[in-house]
Amino acid sequence: MNIRRTKIVATIGPPTSSKSMIEKMISAGMNVARINMSHCSDNFDILSIVKRIRKAAKDQDKSVSIIMDLPGPKIRTANKETLKIKKGGEYTLGLNADIPINLNLKFDKLGEGKVKIDDGKLSFKIIKKISNFKIQIKAKNKGEITPRKGVNISGLDIGLPSINKKDLEHIRLAIKLHVDWIALSFVRSEKDRAPADNLFKRLKYSIPLIAKIEKPEAINRINHIIDAFDGVLIARGDLGLEMDLEKIPSLQKKIIKRCNEKCKPVITATQMLESMIKSPLPTRAEVSDVASAVYDGSDAIMLSGETAIGEFPLESIRMMRSITLNVEKEILEKDQFNRLINIPETNNPKKAICFSAYQMAKDLSIKVMVVMTESGDTGNTMSSFRPNTPIIAMTPNQNIYQRLSLSWGIVPVKVREFKSTDQMLAFNKKFLIDRRIIKKGDLFIMTAGVPVGITGTTNMIKIESA
Repeated sequence: MNIRRTKIVATIGPPTSSKSMIEKMISAGMNVARINMSHCSDNFDILSIVKRIRKAAKDQDKSVSIIMDLPGPKIRTANKETLKIKKGGEYTLGLNADIPINLNLKFDKLGEGKVKIDDGKLSFKIIKKISNFKIQIKAKNKGEITPRKGVNISGLDIGLPSINKKDLEHIRLAIKLHVDWIALSFVRSEKDRAPADNLFKRLKYSIPLIAKIEKPEAINRINHIIDAFDGVLIARGDLGLEMDLEKIPSLQKKIIKRCNEKCKPVITATQMLESMIKSPLPTRAEVSDVASAVYDGSDAIMLSGETAIGEFPLESIRMMRSITLNVEKEILEKDQFNRLINIPETNNPKKAICFSAYQMAKDLSIKVMVVMTESGDTGNTMSSFRPNTPIIAMTPNQNIYQRLSLSWGIVPVKVREFKSTDQMLAFNKKFLIDRRIIKKGDLFIMTAGVPVGITGTTNMIKIESA
């Protein structure tokens, strides 16, 4: 069974929101569609886009996840006209300042901080605090600031919550649209998910939360954040503006390793094929960057501007797919996927069973593993062991069927509710043979819970002959 293990996340934008483009993106290899709420205007019809994604996925008999990415407390310049910045010039930043911003920040605990504007094109040193709402900064280079450019402030406590009132409105919309994942921006602590959890509790509906790692404070609390959240997105763009760039590659490896140990899906993001926004081909450095993310053990790799605003969205997806397939082929030929990662902890029955199934498949050269999962946890756990054997994750739950599209190595399959283990086993044999995944007489492994249909009861491994 020839599959691509590492999943592709593609951001939907105005050029890629039509019915035909969404269909082509799924055909090209998009496993997860990201909707970035930071750039959603009034004419960006999210309801129609979600419907198009769901219909295209159904028509192609593919599982496609949808991530809603919340803006969070994104600081932007509030100037209405272009500002000229001189190298060495001193300016005020904040409320009613030379460089006005969109949020009423309260500057506290002034230290040796830096300000970067427009993705780091302009850099400033913080000189002093003028008031609680204004600081003085000195330009390290010259340039221009056009309206609504991003502002990154490091070295200061600016006292902003990760989830604001607008984000809570977006979460309500995500629930209405049955979105599969929600990504929280600028997470600094494991406690930052509390407002979302409180809303879920009131509305009696829950969506798994992904923590976007883009602040130095998040790095200081990374183990706690990974434990508390359902997944992680390494947002290398903002993280690189907040920290020294040379630290990002090692942080990427550290975060991916920890996520794997804890069986949490992890996405590597930002500027992966950046040049393909304007060019039909990437640079050699970008190809190496994508390959490195695969070698590091990412569950998924993400395209942002390449598909949201780029001129070559389909070419970007196809290129990322081609790079990934070639890297994975080399790993299979020369090495083992599990050698690239740390084996997850086997400290509970579910993890122990998944490890046993993984080891059996390896020792017996079994061609496929079938995971019966109600909640998706067993699928994610099996995925984290990085078996060479493809994982077929069968679930009767439509939401879980879609969510599993994010997890490494998993082929999600939507099935009916089974009444018994025998019924389940008979279906699996027929499915695997009919789809030509295995031949009659081949062995496969199945994990499931007994009694059938109860969430969290994975307690059985069977080696069967088709």
